[in-house]
Amino acid sequence: MNEAVFSQIAMLVLLTGLIVWMGIIVWDLAKKSRAGKFGTLALFIVLGAGVVGFIVKTVMVEIMNL
Repeated sequence: MNEAVFSQIAMLVLLTGLIVWMGIIVWDLAKKSRAGKFGTLALFIVLGAGVVGFIVKTVMVEIMNL
């Protein structure tokens, strides 16, 4: 295994862990602030938009081979 393969695998695993951790933090924030169903949904949509944007960008770069 060379450095490039290790970096690719590590990036995938660690980024997935970071996204899951951010989801847990948002869930805890919603519970502690007693946001309710609509507030929790709004938090996940607004704060999750950055994650979705990052994933879409990564997929587009892979498809376009840039």
